[in-house]
Amino acid sequence: MLSVYNVANYFLSCVDPDDDDCISNLKLQKLCYYAQGFYLAMYGKRLFDNDIRAWQHGPVVAELYHKYKNEHASCLIADADFDINSIPENIRSFLDDVYQTYGQFSAWRLREMTHQETPWQNSYNKTANDIISDEEMIKFFKSRLA
Repeated sequence: MLSVYNVANYFLSCVDPDDDDCISNLKLQKLCYYAQGFYLAMYGKRLFDNDIRAWQHGPVVAELYHKYKNEHASCLIADADFDINSIPENIRSFLDDVYQTYGQFSAWRLREMTHQETPWQNSYNKTANDIISDEEMIKFFKSRLA
């Protein structure tokens, strides 16, 4: 199992600044959510161990959010010591597919997409910090694989 930081760094290493590509904290959260959801649906296990919570602006990995919260909407960069080869090739291919599908959307568009999906809708409570369950994600993302 990878750490959420490895997944995040992988997505950040996919950015092509020559194409005006940018990943903010909000966008990074949604990319990690989609990666976790599809991995759960395809393999029946988590890609990374951290829980995904239903926050006001959509699914969030709290630990990852706190790492980048002071960057606000700035473009994030991969950690200097991140080694792309630390991620197995088959998982890199999987993450590439997620990025090719969802990386094209803006952070705000991804936020809006997650708000239309049942994992967030069924888990969000304005007064709580609710976890989006693996079961909820598996059910939803399996329907997206068909």
